[in-house]
Amino acid sequence: MTDLQRVVAHTFTALASSRTTFRLQLKAREIGIISSVSFGIAQVSGLANVASEEVLKFPGDIYGIAFNVDQDSIGVVLLGDYWQLQSGDEVERTGRVMDVAVGLGLLGRVIDPLGRPLDDQGPIESSQRLPVERPAAHIMDRAAVTVPLQTGLKVIDALIPIGRGQRELILGDRQTGKTTVAIDTILNQHDQNVLCVYCAIGQRASAVAKTIAILKAKGAMDYTMVMVSEGNAPPGFAYIAPYAATSIAEYFMEQGRDVLIVYDDLTQHARAYRELSLLLRRPPGREAFPGDIFYIHSRLLERATCLKERHKGGSLTALPIMETEAQNIAAYIPTNLISITDGQIYLSPTLFELGILPAVDVGRSVSRVGGKAQRSMYRAVAANLKLTYAQFEELETFARFGARLDQNSEDIITNGRRIRACLKQPQSSPVTVLAQITVLIALTEKLFDAVPLLKMRAAEQALCQATTGLPKDFLIRFNSAKILSDADRNSIIEIARLSLVPFQSPPDEDNGITE
Repeated sequence: MTDLQRVVAHTFTALASSRTTFRLQLKAREIGIISSVSFGIAQVSGLANVASEEVLKFPGDIYGIAFNVDQDSIGVVLLGDYWQLQSGDEVERTGRVMDVAVGLGLLGRVIDPLGRPLDDQGPIESSQRLPVERPAAHIMDRAAVTVPLQTGLKVIDALIPIGRGQRELILGDRQTGKTTVAIDTILNQHDQNVLCVYCAIGQRASAVAKTIAILKAKGAMDYTMVMVSEGNAPPGFAYIAPYAATSIAEYFMEQGRDVLIVYDDLTQHARAYRELSLLLRRPPGREAFPGDIFYIHSRLLERATCLKERHKGGSLTALPIMETEAQNIAAYIPTNLISITDGQIYLSPTLFELGILPAVDVGRSVSRVGGKAQRSMYRAVAANLKLTYAQFEELETFARFGARLDQNSEDIITNGRRIRACLKQPQSSPVTVLAQITVLIALTEKLFDAVPLLKMRAAEQALCQATTGLPKDFLIRFNSAKILSDADRNSIIEIARLSLVPFQSPPDEDNGITE
């Protein structure tokens, strides 16, 4: 047999063997057709078996979520550059719901709601994905909120404390410092073993870039992940962004970590959902919002919790931000969020204009849970501070009418002005627990009364600086003890008294100029 014959025989043998072992594998694909495309949504027909919330694939690697599943057509929320789509294009089912990559590889990264990197640092390293919509933890799996989340802001830690696992709403008019409060809280977690997730919803690119620059400059990106949905992005991105960010935060929580998530802000989220709902012909309700606007926020914020030890004891603390209009906290969306959350921090434009920063209105702000998680030291030195401050604000308003006040009222106003001066704090300057306790003790002991208002800022800085020179054994005892002993309290009082001596002056030199 020649070589050619041997090759031909071998080929026929291989073909015969392949024919006997070949198994035809067919994969069913369900294809639909785009009926119409509008701003951020599309109507699709021909997908009879599609499920609600299922992800659909459009030409050009554009994805969408099946929102309205009607008998004849499907309303789809588009997630991408939808302007290149047109009627007649094919749409394919994927058989899965929207998910996002999770894992430690996301720390320090900036991503979009689909999990794609926006920071030019290469692809995301992740081996696991979680659905963006997940059920909240069962009530029997939740533990009580008992551990404080220190914000580094004196007015919040002392008067409106926040616990790990709490949902505390930050609301106020535009340009009153809402984002600043949230970012300062993130900056204070550098030594608290708390991971942070910042979710920007419908924000200007310049504002997001400024926030990221602050986080990088302060070294906070080492423990922070940023998710960005810009204002010019399709409304579908703004809608799924907080859910995707929460799934990433939940992954860390289920690993036993403490996590802080900031939603900035849910006003834009509600508006994006209203826009999508109206385009999809859903019936409008109050202020043209759809009837389920309460549900989209409640199911989001219910995912923030503190887990029991049998579930590794992690926690997820939520700080949703809400923008009010003309100080109207009784509007539709603000009242919804106030009823969902465990308290609110209200920022007053009046205080902001007066330079009292952070512009927290103590009278309108409340924490319904954090008081139980607040350290006993705070409760011992700041128990009556909120009442004293509220009385001062009432008396100060009354005194503006030129009324004559008795000596007791004058003393309340004098002390109240110094309380307000001590609660003021520059941006990106978190204060340690020891420094806060020292300032509060000095206030309760009225050691600041002899300090002129114009020198209050310098006196407070000197007092905080003095706490850094305390003995190491005192610091260990302070950090481990739940209650401040009388000896340690007297030591702090003596240090405060000595630190404030250079700033004190006779009472007649205090010209009464407000801070």
